[in-house]
Amino acid sequence: MTAPTPTGTRKRRLRDRLPVRLRQHWKPVGALAVGLAVMVAFLGDVRISPYVTSASRVEADTITDDIPGTIDLYDTSTAHNIQLTYQQTDFDKMMKEFKEDGTKDWIKADLVVDGVYLNDVGIRLKGNSTLMSLRGNKGMPGGGNMPPGAPQGEGAGRQAQDGRTGGAGGGDAETGAPGGGAGPGGAGGRAGGPGGMVQYDLSAEKPEELPWLVKIDEYVEGRAYQGEREISLRPGANGQVPLNEALSLSLTDTSGQKAERYAFTSVEVNDRPAVTRLMVENPDTDYADGTDDDGNAVLYKARAGGDFSYQGDDPSEYESAFKQLNKKGSQDLEPVMKLIKWVENASDEEFARDLDQYVDVESLAAYVATQNLLLNFDDMAGPGKNYLLRYDLDTKKFTVLGWDYNLTFSGDATAGPDDSTGMGGGMPGGGEGGDGQQPSGAPEGLPEGMPEGFPEGMPQGGPGGGDGEGQAGGPGGRMADHPLKTRFQESDAFDEVYLAAYKKLYQQFYASGTAAKEVKAIAGQARAAGAGSKELDTAVTQLTKTVTDRAEALAKDKAVTG
Repeated sequence: MTAPTPTGTRKRRLRDRLPVRLRQHWKPVGALAVGLAVMVAFLGDVRISPYVTSASRVEADTITDDIPGTIDLYDTSTAHNIQLTYQQTDFDKMMKEFKEDGTKDWIKADLVVDGVYLNDVGIRLKGNSTLMSLRGNKGMPGGGNMPPGAPQGEGAGRQAQDGRTGGAGGGDAETGAPGGGAGPGGAGGRAGGPGGMVQYDLSAEKPEELPWLVKIDEYVEGRAYQGEREISLRPGANGQVPLNEALSLSLTDTSGQKAERYAFTSVEVNDRPAVTRLMVENPDTDYADGTDDDGNAVLYKARAGGDFSYQGDDPSEYESAFKQLNKKGSQDLEPVMKLIKWVENASDEEFARDLDQYVDVESLAAYVATQNLLLNFDDMAGPGKNYLLRYDLDTKKFTVLGWDYNLTFSGDATAGPDDSTGMGGGMPGGGEGGDGQQPSGAPEGLPEGMPEGFPEGMPQGGPGGGDGEGQAGGPGGRMADHPLKTRFQESDAFDEVYLAAYKKLYQQFYASGTAAKEVKAIAGQARAAGAGSKELDTAVTQLTKTVTDRAEALAKDKAVTG
């Protein structure tokens, strides 16, 4: 018997169309789908930032071609020579763009350092306030405009036929001295600002005098010279070579604290006349890796335009305040973020009790004491925010390191351990009272109102990183406060450790006679590199007097010697 022919075909159910594995495990898959839907619905507009918590020591930017050279780059016992050659059209284009909008682009140059030739290095202008005169009256640091009534350009002081220029305080750029105060010992520029703060009279016609950053690997990846990828040629040439910065670096190094290496060198640019300059190690990846023995630390450089304030729990929000110098890709700014958050939120009792859980307290005491002893007008609390934070991945603690000492040895040589030597309260609209009075310990001759000639690294707008409209650090905000330093100094819990560090460093710097000896040695190094003039002699005399006055004043201070 023949089977009946079916009248229709039965359709497969939906579940039968799914793969067998999916049918067997549909519950976990369904739960995942529901979870994703909930996240999209409730967290769709929330920014999720990844945190890098790996303790990897691998640095992506490695040196593959390290040129040994013939003379140690920072050997202060020998004379050095640097020659830079570049295409004039490249230089002219760079200068045009800088004058128009303040950008500092790299150009190619050939470098000969102590007889060793390196092709295609990168060079660019370095600094902000130090470059003011290159932009004429546009020259507020970072490209901002000078405020009404502030001294501008070459008119900032009196200028005589012999090239001597004084600041508002009656200072003399030939000696680097402000009116009536201790000058920065040879750091004076051709257009000296008040109180020894310097506005250099730079010119594109004299490129050998411009502050340059030389980058060995800008166009040749992986290349270095004696392990160095960056060399900074500091402001000041010949008679204005910054002896004070060299002295500060030398003293900091002798105390066992980390300091950039330096040496004096003659510099020739495109067959122009040679000048004597101070070259300094620039804080970069390799400098960061050298801040400890095992290389297991991250170094962060404070930016002049940022501040030490809590911006939320996204590390990327702190990139405008700090630049990470090493271990990029394996570490991020999370440790800095956590430190800032704690400092901002901790009560006075919690700060005194728990600071040592976040910061190496003895190193912080040494840093603060050093800046006072060196009369540093621009430390971590200054307008340029010149400091580094080193985070130890083993101890999970920070140490504070100094850098950029071009405004040391300016101010009141009699300042004691508890006196301010930085941009203290009383600057316009900020600090203690905001009454427009001069800060304690500031270089004499500083006018009331907006100071001129702020240090390298200043952002656009007002000094200290503000925008001139009441933002932190600007003319309408606090200019001299750094929460970590301020709270440390104001807490009685740390008086003992701070004074102990101060006494020890005073003995090393001044009581031992080291500072006075180093002035003579540094002056000899500058002369060996070609600097020799009455102008330099005057600067040496001025710095020697400042050091002598400082030593004598501290010797009479019972808090220091008792």
